Amino acid sequence: MQADFTKLDRAFNPRCLVVVGDKKESNFMWLNSQSTFKGKLYSVQIAPEEIEGIKALGVKNYTSLLDIPEPVDLAIVAVPRAIAPRVLEDCIRKEVAAAHFFTSGFAETDTEEGKKLERWLTEKAEQANFHLIGPNCMGIFNPGLGVRHNREQYAGVSGTVGFISQSGTHATTFVHEGHLQGVDVNKSVSFGNGIVLDSADYLDYFGRDPEIKVIGMYLEGVRDGQRFFRVLREVAARKPVVIWKGGRTEEGKRATASHTGSLAVSQAIWDAAVRQCGAIKVTRLEEIIDTIKALVYLAPVYGNRVAVTGGAGGPSVAIADVVAEAGLRLPLLTQESYDELATFFTLVGGGYRNPVDTGNVNRREMKRILEILERDANIDNLVLLVTARFGTNEQLERDVALMTGIRERSPKPVMAILSHYFSPEAVEEAGNIIQKFQGGGVPTFITFERGARALRNALDYYSLKNSLNPR
Repeated sequence: MQADFTKLDRAFNPRCLVVVGDKKESNFMWLNSQSTFKGKLYSVQIAPEEIEGIKALGVKNYTSLLDIPEPVDLAIVAVPRAIAPRVLEDCIRKEVAAAHFFTSGFAETDTEEGKKLERWLTEKAEQANFHLIGPNCMGIFNPGLGVRHNREQYAGVSGTVGFISQSGTHATTFVHEGHLQGVDVNKSVSFGNGIVLDSADYLDYFGRDPEIKVIGMYLEGVRDGQRFFRVLREVAARKPVVIWKGGRTEEGKRATASHTGSLAVSQAIWDAAVRQCGAIKVTRLEEIIDTIKALVYLAPVYGNRVAVTGGAGGPSVAIADVVAEAGLRLPLLTQESYDELATFFTLVGGGYRNPVDTGNVNRREMKRILEILERDANIDNLVLLVTARFGTNEQLERDVALMTGIRERSPKPVMAILSHYFSPEAVEEAGNIIQKFQGGGVPTFITFERGARALRNALDYYSLKNSLNPR
């Protein structure tokens, strides 16, 4: 079945949303999650003891989906699996644009009953050209409209990232952790078993959405590999796509079969195809968040030569190793840069080969140091080391202003890497520092390893893009 983007537009940007089957037992999880929804919210429930609780929430309840007095853009279905076919039939008769089936217990259980019910849902939906999201999933997240998976998710803030996930847990965790890291979602979908709409449908849709600038994906398998890679190639030519593939090991492949019922794919074939399409492969949650952060904030990365400053001797040695291990370089500066640094640099407690170790004394000259590195012909990217719980607010404000200024005037990518001690005060200060730098468009990472890997992945993306689509 080919996705109808008009229906998907209605589902991802609903004006009328209906929750079917929510219960007090789950603390009315889905209705409470939509308390931030900006459109019309209704409930469908037939149990009298549940209806009283729904009324107490201030939500209008109907005993049939067909009785809803207006067109329904999105239905969230949270009923036992035996009732799912009846609800699907009502959704089709009501001409609901799309329904997210939170209900699980289908092919992923590897039982005959589960497989039979899933086949029935698939055939019925495809015959009616009905857009079924799932089953066994958390569905749509649109923070700008207040459509959420749970009450802990943010609302009222809309970013530039689209996220597509077979896993509901990874979808909700990405939203939460990404938000803390300054990576805000525009639209996200958890699609579980994907029996009608698959990853290629959502990728195609997000690829055409002008509000989405970068796409992240967590996948365990694809139903139609040929179509998926065709769409991936088309979308990756227009905007970055970062893919985290689950089930890379034999143990992981077994787990995916019982999670979403996905079929195993050869990892070597998968990796080669992803690269040929111009997408970026990552292997864990932190890496997909950091890579997307780099692609959102950094200027295009076209070189692997890095200059690092702001730290003392030990941290400079550590990051030099990490940068090199990530496949990047810390070259010597030009002689002109060394000559200029020698006019003011205090060598007690610092050195300036690259990394430029500032210690405490030379940090007062950070403006001159950064300007020298910005001009240096041997340098493609600038990295500033910042430490939480050290220095002053004035120093932090100066560093942010300096890096923001370079970000605005120079084609060279600039980023900050933050080290902090794991006390409650330091963690709070780290969040404040990240917010300040990224408010000026300078991505900030919380370990050397995460920053270096993100920079390398961004370089890989732009290198692939240029090789596949020469400028």
